[in-house]
Amino acid sequence: MEEICNEKMRLVEKLGVHLENREQLAPVAARILAYVILTGKKGTTFDEMVTILCASKSTISTHLNHLQDLNKIEYFTKTGDRKKYFVINKGSVMQHIDDLINEWQEVRELHLEIKSYKESINDHKGKKTEEKFDLTFHDDYIKFIDGATDSMKDIRKKIKDQKFDF
Repeated sequence: MEEICNEKMRLVEKLGVHLENREQLAPVAARILAYVILTGKKGTTFDEMVTILCASKSTISTHLNHLQDLNKIEYFTKTGDRKKYFVINKGSVMQHIDDLINEWQEVRELHLEIKSYKESINDHKGKKTEEKFDLTFHDDYIKFIDGATDSMKDIRKKIKDQKFDF
């Protein structure tokens, strides 16, 4: 059990650093989010986070409120239990997926425009074969983006249909 806890805390730190940079979060907020992600659907309580993350109650409270304001996390309660159990907000995961898909579509459109330009240059009369652009990179990149987009749309559908639990 101790080995699993050590591995979880190693991942909390690693994921926390990633989230700090990617999501523009304060270090403690990023560690809270990482811990919530790695705890899963059973949720984690305020007191657990104070103990595990070795931060003051006011620091944890401030960052929990901020993460809730950002819709990154939410909480549920259990009948007969006064504690709040914090979990990842599925809506924020869906938004992240939508943002990725939109970003990829912009990149795809850019590659299509560049490819079209290069094709017009290639079609220019008098252009030697060795001077023509090789369009394979753009074709392969567009194919990759299409595949990644389809995969993310599939994941999004499974989340929406509640086939994935966090």
